[in-house]
Amino acid sequence: MGWWQVDADTLAQSRFVVSPLAETVAALKTLRHGTAAHPGERRWLDAHLPRYRERSAADPVTAALVGAALGPRWNATFLTPTPAAEGESGGGGESGGGDRGGAAFARELEPVRATPPGVVRADLAEALGGPVPELLRRDDLAERAADLLAWVWTETVRPSWPHRRRIIEADALARTARHGTHGWAAALDGMRPGLRWLGGSRLQVTPSDSPPLELAGAQLLFVPVTPSRSWVCWDVPPVDGRRARPGRRFAVVYPCAGVLAEEGRRPVPQALAALLGPARAGLLTQLDVPRTTTQLVALTGLPLGSVGRHLRILREAGLAHRRRVGRSVPYVLTAAGRVLLDACPAGTEPS
Repeated sequence: MGWWQVDADTLAQSRFVVSPLAETVAALKTLRHGTAAHPGERRWLDAHLPRYRERSAADPVTAALVGAALGPRWNATFLTPTPAAEGESGGGGESGGGDRGGAAFARELEPVRATPPGVVRADLAEALGGPVPELLRRDDLAERAADLLAWVWTETVRPSWPHRRRIIEADALARTARHGTHGWAAALDGMRPGLRWLGGSRLQVTPSDSPPLELAGAQLLFVPVTPSRSWVCWDVPPVDGRRARPGRRFAVVYPCAGVLAEEGRRPVPQALAALLGPARAGLLTQLDVPRTTTQLVALTGLPLGSVGRHLRILREAGLAHRRRVGRSVPYVLTAAGRVLLDACPAGTEPS
């Protein structure tokens, strides 16, 4: 197994980070594997996988590069840089704002594009666990990788980035609240396979064998992404065309709990909105299937505190209830809530 020695100061100063580049790399991993973890991801693949495969068939060098860089055990370091925390150069945690995350993504992509050819080849050799194929012994691989990531971002991620960002922020908020109530062990529970506390300030990050790393004085980041992909990464500064020892920033990239919303979900009846208020009616409508608080925050865009207050009122009114399912505590309509929802068909006008 692989584990990190994490002292109390490093853990106390750790933070959650929003990274458009990590989201894009996770999307690329999903496209490369072509498999979906849930129906929403399946619809996304159906929409984008044919064009990705057409692009790969037309560019065998880049296709081979992706296959080598996303190896069976390790990712090539240059393709999965450690995101910058908010307020640092790199801007991975900045708000998407008016450009929907484009400026932050462009800043995160710069180090990928600027990676020296010798470092790219060394990273690929490490990811492959052996020599780099003849097809990839060239000097334009960093440029090709950056161009592909830019295509994945533009074509498959950026159109839904505001919604993805809400899901990511909702997961970070929920885990932060869990940490405040139950500690870090609860906050990290279920984050990624193989991640767990071992005791003695040791954090297991992967079930695979790898040398332990000391994180004293380092920066520890947790990076949620919406695709069902996960990896760990850390800064490894290049020296003389090769990687040196690990730097001072480490990150755990993990799939967040709130998956992409299903299209065509039931609209909020106007009569119900007039009766309960638009926000509360919207939440009640979402509960025709079980939803966690994190998913409801992501689906509605409401703050976590507002969602919690509305759910409490719906529960006290007997219109919704919650139940534990494994690690999740989803909310769902009661019989009374379903009668009320069915009595207010979509499109009805308030009297």
